[in-house]
Amino acid sequence: MNLAKGGSSMAFTADDFSERTTKVPVEFDGTIVWVEVAQTGREDVGFDVKSFKTVTDSIQAIASAITASLEQVKPTKASVKYGLEIGIEQGSLVAAIVRGTGKANLEISLEWERKETG
Repeated sequence: MNLAKGGSSMAFTADDFSERTTKVPVEFDGTIVWVEVAQTGREDVGFDVKSFKTVTDSIQAIASAITASLEQVKPTKASVKYGLEIGIEQGSLVAAIVRGTGKANLEISLEWERKETG
């Protein structure tokens, strides 16, 4: 952000609104791994070790919701593909498929096999 002469108005650059990323230490079952995350707020990210549980909880919730729908249509075979962005909000890791009005991709393939009669 650049302050104009006189200090009474501000001029913003594209960099002021771009997403910042940083690497933070994350614990996976007792092992520390550095993960690149998006900073979703204006706060600086601390370098304390973050828990990955909030991300795995999100994955489990998404998978459970999709599984419930698949059990209704009973395909012979199904595959689901989606991506998550890992970010920092209020000092904790968060998983997001999409934020705000952004776009997200969820690729679902379903197959049914005919049973031979006779």
